[in-house]
Amino acid sequence: MFAEEIISNAISPLRTDDTVQKALDRMNEFKLKHMPVVNDGAFLGLLAEDDLLSLRDHDALIKDLSVNLLNVFILKDAHTYDVIRLLSQLKLTAVAVLDTQKNYVGLISINNMIDAVAEQYAVNEAGGIIVLEISNRNNSLAHISQIVEADNAQILSSYVNSFEDSTRLEVTLKINKTEVSGLVASFERYDYLVKEVYNNTQVDDGSQERYDSFMNYLNV
Repeated sequence: MFAEEIISNAISPLRTDDTVQKALDRMNEFKLKHMPVVNDGAFLGLLAEDDLLSLRDHDALIKDLSVNLLNVFILKDAHTYDVIRLLSQLKLTAVAVLDTQKNYVGLISINNMIDAVAEQYAVNEAGGIIVLEISNRNNSLAHISQIVEADNAQILSSYVNSFEDSTRLEVTLKINKTEVSGLVASFERYDYLVKEVYNNTQVDDGSQERYDSFMNYLNV
């Protein structure tokens, strides 16, 4: 999934002739702390709510402010991982998307990103979740897939967590079946350490936990 696929068309950018109050109102409307400022397709930067709240004159125009606009953006063909990295590192609630000529294309808000991650990791699909702990020397997703498929199941999504100062990895699998006891037994027969198992029997089971984990990761 790429940045241009998750742009929000509902959030239009600010202009330099907009007032501070309009900017604050727009941020409050969309529950964002950052909004792009764009004039005639040219991206000028992100305006931060914290900079506006310290101003007394809310009728002042953005172009007359002595605040720094954040020159932060992502290109439209960037992967969602790059969007997440930028949001996380800079603690942003939104990021501007530009084309290769640096023209403004649209905005990705933190809420758009959560929805995209939920879709990418099949959060809302019914199924079981298995968390394995393995050595990084034995990190064979092909072998893990073979074990799953031998149990007449499929992996809907997966991701790997590494740990600082450790050779161990944590592999989280979302499986397309809720009864995973046989699959757990298969992993254990192959000497995989099964750390956690979640039997997701309803469409939304586990979704909130994954959303919360994502929000904690971004620390918004």
